Amino acid sequence: MTCSTGLGSPPAPRAIHVERRIAILAALSLFIAFPAAAQTSSAARPTGAPVRIEINAIPIDAFEPRDPSIRQFGGLMFRGGLVLTSSYKDFGGLSAIRVFADGSRFIALSDRGRWLTGRIVYEREHPIGIADAVMAPILGSDGRPLASRGWYDTESLAEDGGTLYVGIERVNRIVRFDFAKQGLLARGQPIAVPPGIATLPHNRGLECLVVAPKGLPLAGTLIAISERGLDDAGNIMGFLIGGQTPGEFTVKRKDDFDVTDCAITPSGDLLLLERRFTWVSGVALRIRRVVLADVKPSVLVDGPHLLSADMGFQIDNMEGLSVHRTAAGDVVLTLVSDDNFSLLQRTILLQFTLIEP
Repeated sequence: MTCSTGLGSPPAPRAIHVERRIAILAALSLFIAFPAAAQTSSAARPTGAPVRIEINAIPIDAFEPRDPSIRQFGGLMFRGGLVLTSSYKDFGGLSAIRVFADGSRFIALSDRGRWLTGRIVYEREHPIGIADAVMAPILGSDGRPLASRGWYDTESLAEDGGTLYVGIERVNRIVRFDFAKQGLLARGQPIAVPPGIATLPHNRGLECLVVAPKGLPLAGTLIAISERGLDDAGNIMGFLIGGQTPGEFTVKRKDDFDVTDCAITPSGDLLLLERRFTWVSGVALRIRRVVLADVKPSVLVDGPHLLSADMGFQIDNMEGLSVHRTAAGDVVLTLVSDDNFSLLQRTILLQFTLIEP
């Protein structure tokens, strides 16, 4: 682990943020213009056992570099962040993350079909580094890496006790893993999915997976939401798999934002991480709160925004969202970015405390 513990460093000059905005804009422009080529031209073909890697971490002290004194953003309080790098060639492309109940251990996945596990290291409540990092290929039912069969576009991740579910966007499939027993060597078993999932666009498929926990509405249901699979009214398609009330629902699409992940709060809200990209303004993020009890078959759901941020803030292509509660009772959101394996983008981890109403 390499990390810096200095807090309160001065913000970068405005020129640096302009250059970073141009770099992200250029990288995302290429990725969005040629999505299939961007994935397949250099898609990893992972083989072998899990590998320990070193991740270097530089703390992000201010979410708003133009005024580091600001800590509250909408309904969230900024706790800190990290810019992550590694010399390991397959590090990057993080599309989903789940932080476990201890707030330290996590599992993430890249869109090239690899697991990443590790621990977030803290100084007080501030993340300062990543320790015990391991990467491994995600295996299929035959023990071969999913990427070797072209199932590399792994974009979404749900955790239910010791079971993990992974959504594969390119083929519109969901695969289940017995992670509690087999860890990173677990072999994925495809599960039955609603027919509507097969109709999703191959590069706008399942980006959100989450299992509703016991004691909350929809308990035991696997909730799946597409990035930009739209119904006839232009709203985002979602699916309730298993549970007591399986079916389809929709999420109101607003301001050209797409869904990139989701998580459920202990109080029973479904949080949607959303992203918008335009050639003029670049990338933006938004987090929307939906009441979980409102999510039902054939219903259109919507909710208020907790956070909105553009490229003037410390963001990149944010694609992963997780929620956990600390021992002190704080509800913490963890976000990660997909750098598209581009030298022009960054892998970022951000944490915020949810301001409870």
